[in-house]
Amino acid sequence: MAKDRTQIAIIGAGPSGLLLAHLLDRAGIETVVLERQSRAYVEARIRAGVLEQGTVDLLAEVGLGERMAREGLPHRGFDLAFDGARHRIDLFGLTGGKKVMVYGQTELTKDLGDARARSGAPIVYEAADVSIHGADGGSPFLRYVKAGQTHELRCDFVAACDGAHGIGRRSMPAAHVRTFERVYPFGWLGILADVPPCSHELIYARHPNGFALASMRSPSRSRYYVQCAIDEKLENWPDERIWDELKIRLGPVAAGHITVGPSIEKIIAPLRSFVAEPMRWGRLFLAGDAAHIVPPTGAKGLNLAVGDVRILSRAFVAFFKSGDSSLIDRYSKDCLARVWKAVRFSWWMTQLMHRFSVEETFETRVQEAELDYLVGSRAASQALAENYVGLPFTEP
Repeated sequence: MAKDRTQIAIIGAGPSGLLLAHLLDRAGIETVVLERQSRAYVEARIRAGVLEQGTVDLLAEVGLGERMAREGLPHRGFDLAFDGARHRIDLFGLTGGKKVMVYGQTELTKDLGDARARSGAPIVYEAADVSIHGADGGSPFLRYVKAGQTHELRCDFVAACDGAHGIGRRSMPAAHVRTFERVYPFGWLGILADVPPCSHELIYARHPNGFALASMRSPSRSRYYVQCAIDEKLENWPDERIWDELKIRLGPVAAGHITVGPSIEKIIAPLRSFVAEPMRWGRLFLAGDAAHIVPPTGAKGLNLAVGDVRILSRAFVAFFKSGDSSLIDRYSKDCLARVWKAVRFSWWMTQLMHRFSVEETFETRVQEAELDYLVGSRAASQALAENYVGLPFTEP
């Protein structure tokens, strides 16, 4: 059995795990990253693509923003479409100069992987059967299998950035963790195609047929979504049907600018809100999807993960540099204060823009009234804009 030791053992080489490793590496704190998949597999996963202002600023601050600044698409606003009209939400004007950046999670993961490789710090891809031991004591360690050999990695702390189905949260005692969940009665059918976007900014559309979203990953790659039944089958949605439905739901102006092309990916994603509390057990810390999930309506998932590791990295730095454990002790509280605000916003956006019934209901009329108020009130539009670009961090 091979053995090794590090200060922080990080499980998961997605954006949250790699960013945490990068932040700690810059502070001179040793880390080892374990990832059960190959690097090629991790970097091929197509996920979120809208980065908050705070996420963009942090990446630039720590030397990870060069390619993003060159290839990313800054957006100063987006459109809400309903009742046959489009209304622009001026993010830049309503927030005093803040905006968002469209830069695919795939590209960010590549940037982080390259930075890790340049640093020479250890990262173990295809680490199988990872298990966490001793997290409730003073000497935690991980066991994993690599190339048929069992390894043991001792550490001071474990950061589980391993997603909703990872070992991190499952290693916490059930009696210690309280979960909160809202499962939505529909899904998103997503299509990715190498065609120009129909708009230079995102369009969120509410339509009697259901919600639709026009987004993009680059000037030549578009991402579209339509609301669908939770039990819908992909085989019922050939490309032609998706394009036709998008033209209906997004409205005639967008339809006139949609470029049709073959899909390179089609998925059906269920929507749910989920939070696990607390985000710490002993020397084990959860970050990102390991602790919370939001529906993609508010573009918060990746940004919440960045917020978690920002807080966690500062807590670890304070501990190792000055022996101050106060930020470690309040990690869960500090994160959850921000998490629940984003959960609220994502839930609100989802409630506002989706069709929950084929019938005209009380809720339908409330949606209509709220949308009308939203686009007619600067205060309401400003609240939407402030949440969308990302709420400011409150420094401890």
